[in-house]
Amino acid sequence: MRLYFIDWIRALAFLLLIFFHCCMPFVQFNWEIKNATSSDFLDRLIIFLHQWRLPLLFFIAGIGANFSLNKRSLSRFYGERFVRLFIPLLFAMFFTIPLQVYYEWLQKGIIKMSYLTFYPKVWELIPYPEGALTWSHMWFVVYLFVFTILLLPIFALFKFNFIQQLKLKAAGLFKSPLILILPIFLFASIYFYFYNDWPEQGSLLDDWFVFNFSISLFLLGYLLGDLPSFFTTAERYRSNFLITALMAAALQYIFFWKHLEWRMLTSSTDIYQYGFINSVMIWCLIVAILGYAKKYLNFNHPVLVYLNEAVFPFYIIHQTIIVAIGYYITKLDWPIILKLVVLIILTGLAMFTIYQYLIRKFKLTRFLLGMKIKNYQ
Repeated sequence: MRLYFIDWIRALAFLLLIFFHCCMPFVQFNWEIKNATSSDFLDRLIIFLHQWRLPLLFFIAGIGANFSLNKRSLSRFYGERFVRLFIPLLFAMFFTIPLQVYYEWLQKGIIKMSYLTFYPKVWELIPYPEGALTWSHMWFVVYLFVFTILLLPIFALFKFNFIQQLKLKAAGLFKSPLILILPIFLFASIYFYFYNDWPEQGSLLDDWFVFNFSISLFLLGYLLGDLPSFFTTAERYRSNFLITALMAAALQYIFFWKHLEWRMLTSSTDIYQYGFINSVMIWCLIVAILGYAKKYLNFNHPVLVYLNEAVFPFYIIHQTIIVAIGYYITKLDWPIILKLVVLIILTGLAMFTIYQYLIRKFKLTRFLLGMKIKNYQ
């Protein structure tokens, strides 16, 4: 039976990611294009969302890998991952993301030329920031692709029936909410060992905090994705997990986010405190979201059918659209809130138009943006 609430979470999490990136020009943190002024409120909202938005998506991606492997052989699974992850990555790096670099360099005064004059720099194959070739926001896809390769032995192991039987016997343990809190200690240890020494990069080879945190979530999603007892317990104790997550978020705000002291933690006490509380917040919020979604969103709907196909192409093109439109909006002498609202509206309209009329209806564009060709009409 299809778990529609997982589809809803995936779709809504990707839409939240688009909102997140629409806010980025108006906060103090580094991004492709920037407004002349920033918003203290958006600074703190972005910090909060940043903690759990991608961990949630990596966990949901692990659940998706579980569903896919239950229906496919390993060879078919890896063939599908190559077509639906690696090919869209290459397409984005060479044909959509360069526009982001162009507008970033234009705003910073690095270049003064037309896009047609700039674009050949991409094919010099010099990595960003020295060159124009980058995977930018598609780092999420890079990591997913690498995770599926690295976890091949585990995926193969769980194809054996006796391993599956052992897993089913252990499923009863997840009826206890105490079992569900155990991943917190894994995530906290990753904070303790990697957070300060390996700041977030999205660069794969020197990004060990994000890499280890994300692959752990992906693997957990894979291992727990077909255990009904896990989702039932998440639903039953959803309020408890949500309250715990919000309490942890309040503590983080009081001790760190209020003064934006969250990047480099200068003492061992800080890193233990920050890492543990953040791990509690992230994991409890993920479990709470699963529980509430199972309770209220476990149904199909035409909107969900549409979004299931649309959200990945949306993800691929959204940041390029935000940067292109945002370049011009940040020049306007408007209040930040008005700029943000206009940017969100124009980005949504542009995404929908491009997807509906240039991507969805053609086999080639469906293929290049990771969509199933068999659904083509």
